[in-house]
Amino acid sequence: MSEPEHREFADDGVSGHLHSPHGEPIAALALTHGAGGNCSARLLVDIAQLWAERGVTVLRFDLAFRQAKPSGPPHPSKAAGDRDSVRAAVQALRARFTVPILIGGHSYGGRQASMVAAEDDDIAAGLVLLSYPLHPPGKPEKARTAHLPDIAMPTLFVSGTKDPFGTPTELGNAVGMVGGASRFEQIVGAGHDLSAAKHRVAERAFVVSSEFFELATSNSPENH
Repeated sequence: MSEPEHREFADDGVSGHLHSPHGEPIAALALTHGAGGNCSARLLVDIAQLWAERGVTVLRFDLAFRQAKPSGPPHPSKAAGDRDSVRAAVQALRARFTVPILIGGHSYGGRQASMVAAEDDDIAAGLVLLSYPLHPPGKPEKARTAHLPDIAMPTLFVSGTKDPFGTPTELGNAVGMVGGASRFEQIVGAGHDLSAAKHRVAERAFVVSSEFFELATSNSPENH
């Protein structure tokens, strides 16, 4: 199998990398990072490369706060700008492809994507949340769940069983709050970073996603 095409991507406020399969894609994923990293995080790169091999175009992109500064956490007062980054990434993909579009991210990026999904159900065909930060470590009373019932699109949660931002039981309860169809894939033994290589997270997430989101994997380049 030949390697997917990979190139830097910049378009109207969107900054990142585009991974394209050979032939027509079966879907497109706009994927972003957590509060402490950027779109070059190992987890995102692994997912982008493997999913592109399986026929999914992946745009891994930096949120507005990371475009503004190379390091440091986001500021809550500017979170709306980060959500606009998710919308801009979707628009960039929609301008180029007619396939189903998924949105998602790791930790903070996933939370912002989930809030976009709650605000606009037409933004995408599905939502992928990697290590959703259900609450700050040690503070379960500060659950970030108020918007979950407003999410009507299919939503996949992928989290490690040793994630301090939410226990499997806590996350399972949160998954049940989502307004649309939802699924929770546990990565046994993984922490918040999901240990991407050790636990084959990219592959496992693709297998679950292809079934959950009903992606037409029979059209994937690797099956020809």
